[in-house]
Amino acid sequence: MDALDRVVKPKTKRAKRFLEKREPKLKENTKNAMLIKGGNANLTVSEVLKDIYAVKKPFAVLYKRKNITRPFEDQTSLEFFSKKSDCSLFLFGSHNKKRPNNLIIGRMFDYHVLDMIELGVEKFVSLKDIKNSKCPEGTKPMLIFAGDMFDVNEEYKRLKSLLIDFFRGPTVPSIRLAGLEYVLHFTAVDGKIYMRSYKVLLKKSGCKIPRIELEEMGPSLDLVMRRTHLASDDLCKLSLKQPKGLKPKKKKNISHDVFGTTYGQIHMQKQDLSKLQTRRMKGLRKRPAEKSAEDGGATPKKSKSA
Repeated sequence: MDALDRVVKPKTKRAKRFLEKREPKLKENTKNAMLIKGGNANLTVSEVLKDIYAVKKPFAVLYKRKNITRPFEDQTSLEFFSKKSDCSLFLFGSHNKKRPNNLIIGRMFDYHVLDMIELGVEKFVSLKDIKNSKCPEGTKPMLIFAGDMFDVNEEYKRLKSLLIDFFRGPTVPSIRLAGLEYVLHFTAVDGKIYMRSYKVLLKKSGCKIPRIELEEMGPSLDLVMRRTHLASDDLCKLSLKQPKGLKPKKKKNISHDVFGTTYGQIHMQKQDLSKLQTRRMKGLRKRPAEKSAEDGGATPKKSKSA
């Protein structure tokens, strides 16, 4: 039995908290990505991994040592690293004569490879080559996809879903205008994918809404799709299944009109109006004669004369 497959009983409170963080939750943590260099990665692939790591921080782990593995032939090493570092996304870089400047982007489900797409880097401009100001670490990017292939081709559809999963960052409850300062643009045309990153500049416009300008920041990649390893429809549907605790509970006897007004229907038992107490003041209490008439007409006793 593998060391990672055994039931681990924590001996300290720190180890217990560490294992509790990895347990399934109704609202999962932000997905982390691991960036791995292959055994024959060249300088271009190493620089690409460093720049993607700079964009993805702090939700990424960069492995500096080279790892001799071939994900399309043997996936056990990727699954081992995924379980060890608790990462559900990965980017693997390699280089050889048959597939130069090669990147493999993928995601995991239950520590097993779900989707995997191989991309070739034809042109690369790093962050260092563009001498502009950069966005701070941990900035959540805005993602833009252009091209009909992302909506028509099944492989490009899965690549779009994979890129959104990889770069989306944490889920935030609210957004401020000054926080929208980073754009990742993906264009699919003529069998290639162009990745560009821009910094958003808010200029004065003379009114409340500022004028928007985009300044190229890097990294810049020209990619071409090579091999794919896509999950079946049943496995993909299983990975998207939500727990019952997140599903909204259905509220009965409630309806809404076209204006958004909520109407509710209340069911009550029949009320006995004869027992309804209406006389609260001292002056409105029943007289003795009225009480005797209600009791059956019996005359009240005469008071003794003094």
